[in-house]
Amino acid sequence: MQHIRVLIVDDHTLFAEALSARLGREPDLVILPVASDVRRALALTATERPHVIVLDLTLGPENGLDVLDRVREHHPDVRVVVLTAMSDVNAIVQAIRRGAVGWLSKTESADQVSRVIRGAARRGGWIPPDVLGDVLRRLLDDLPEQANGGAQLLGELTPREREVLQCMVDGLNRAEIAERLGLSANTVRTHTQNLLAKLDLHSALEAITLAMRAGMRPGRRD
Repeated sequence: MQHIRVLIVDDHTLFAEALSARLGREPDLVILPVASDVRRALALTATERPHVIVLDLTLGPENGLDVLDRVREHHPDVRVVVLTAMSDVNAIVQAIRRGAVGWLSKTESADQVSRVIRGAARRGGWIPPDVLGDVLRRLLDDLPEQANGGAQLLGELTPREREVLQCMVDGLNRAEIAERLGLSANTVRTHTQNLLAKLDLHSALEAITLAMRAGMRPGRRD
């Protein structure tokens, strides 16, 4: 069994402790000490090496988006799932553009939180289906320059990077992409990071949105 190291970042002590205790009963989740502010979150990320951060966007007077920015810059392999009472589509889009791979309401069950954590650790993501359409539309609206020049941007990708991007559009996760293309998971990760850098994007969902705007469409899913 592969263990997933999870860091909870939330300044609501009772909620964070209850969530930590509940997730700690999952045999594959290793729950690290809770962080209640940005400074401690970044310190624990550096020392404890979490695979997944479960992040509240409201941290007292601080903004959880600052955690996203710093994690993306210094720990790009760490996956961040937002778990918050906020439900504003604008906030979801901001979080995704700054590197979040999942978004959950604090009203979700612990079982669902566990499932999304596992999915994030496997390089997947989660946006609630009832807001996914709005989020995609906003991502399109917020990327006017990239969208208009999408085909030109995609032309800067190598053939292998385009194959990886097509697999992402097809809905495959990293392991499935590796299997389809006969690559290692680490190689797929490198290609993904390279194509995101070339497209000046920070998340797979943004890349998929841009690719579809430029004409790529889902194909076969083995």
